[in-house]
Amino acid sequence: MFTFSQLILIITTLTTALIGGLFYAWSCSVIPGLARVADHTYLESMQQINRAILNPLFFLSFMGTTLLLPLCTYLHYSPALPVRFWLLLVASLLYICGTFGVTAFGNVPLNNMLDTFDLTTASATALAGMRRKFEHPWVYLHNIRTVANLLALLLVIIACLTPIPDRESITDSFRP
Repeated sequence: MFTFSQLILIITTLTTALIGGLFYAWSCSVIPGLARVADHTYLESMQQINRAILNPLFFLSFMGTTLLLPLCTYLHYSPALPVRFWLLLVASLLYICGTFGVTAFGNVPLNNMLDTFDLTTASATALAGMRRKFEHPWVYLHNIRTVANLLALLLVIIACLTPIPDRESITDSFRP
């Protein structure tokens, strides 16, 4: 059966892939689709999507990956510093800074700004202005977090495929 560290690696791979898939799907379909609609429709859609995504399933995978990647890295640490450890460490840094950090400090403040915008009283000029203020920065940040997440996922997959050195070879590396 699987060891605890192997099980955590499998779950980490799954959560990293789920978020990568979510961001990829947005990049391939939602962003291009919303780019084609009128300002009011765009802003209303983004308000509703940003509210709807704040749910337990999203938080489980998004926040779960933020916690699981460092845990997985720790579980694969040994004094010999195996390749798997380094792959997971870089994946953790990419995800925490490039995915979680960009989302928390970039996309979420933009989402909050949009959420407070009253669509019912806004003029056509105000709608166009809010869209200009929101859309380009949000998509730019989304692209950064998508690439960071997919690179992290690639490293996690490579880590899964990287053999673990046996205990004897680790012990031998410390002998004179």
